Amino acid sequence: MNISGQQPAAAVITVDGPSGVGKGLVTRWLAQRLPGWYRLDSGALYRILALAAQSRAVALDDEAAVAALAPALDIRFTGATETDEAIWVDGENLTAQVRLESTGTLASRIAVLPQVRAALLQRQKDFRKAPGLIADGRDMGTVVFADAQLKIFMDASPEERAQRRLKQLSEQGIAAKLAPLCEEIRARDARDRNRSIAPLKPADDAELIDTTGLSPEAVIARVDVLLQQYGLN
Repeated sequence: MNISGQQPAAAVITVDGPSGVGKGLVTRWLAQRLPGWYRLDSGALYRILALAAQSRAVALDDEAAVAALAPALDIRFTGATETDEAIWVDGENLTAQVRLESTGTLASRIAVLPQVRAALLQRQKDFRKAPGLIADGRDMGTVVFADAQLKIFMDASPEERAQRRLKQLSEQGIAAKLAPLCEEIRARDARDRNRSIAPLKPADDAELIDTTGLSPEAVIARVDVLLQQYGLN
């Protein structure tokens, strides 16, 4: 019996890890596996804020000015498959711009700023609604939803992640080279793992999945087993 009078918090599954490890694959599958659950791509929030700062000529190292942009942005995530998912900002579909590699680099620069992280923290928490939330990011299980029912931390070698990104860009008709992509991934990882605020790392109780050399089907199979183990299926 809940004698506090408060409704229990909605269930949360967190999927953390660096870019290119398959978090999108897993969260899209979870969204289809758990109908009605909400989704949060927290990394997209930082990318959106970086784009907003850039479009308004706000310097990315102006911590207070960048943070001040966060509360007014109207952000929605729609769709549950790779073909129909979209990111809407102030009524405009910015999915393509948000997913650019260059935007990810901008986002990693503002993600180290304490005022920016504080400004986005409550916005992330507000995505938690019944029947549940699937939260994708870098500190979902360690900071934002530390009480999540299931925490997954995914990783893969920088070389494999660069290969995946090169293939993705090639399919989009964008020319790129493997070595610079790999170097950019290593640099972003270093910033994310070594920042003083909410560094990228698995929660103590996270389930670890290294996707290096794994097929998408093998990754999903491991996640499916975890859902059953945690009674979330």
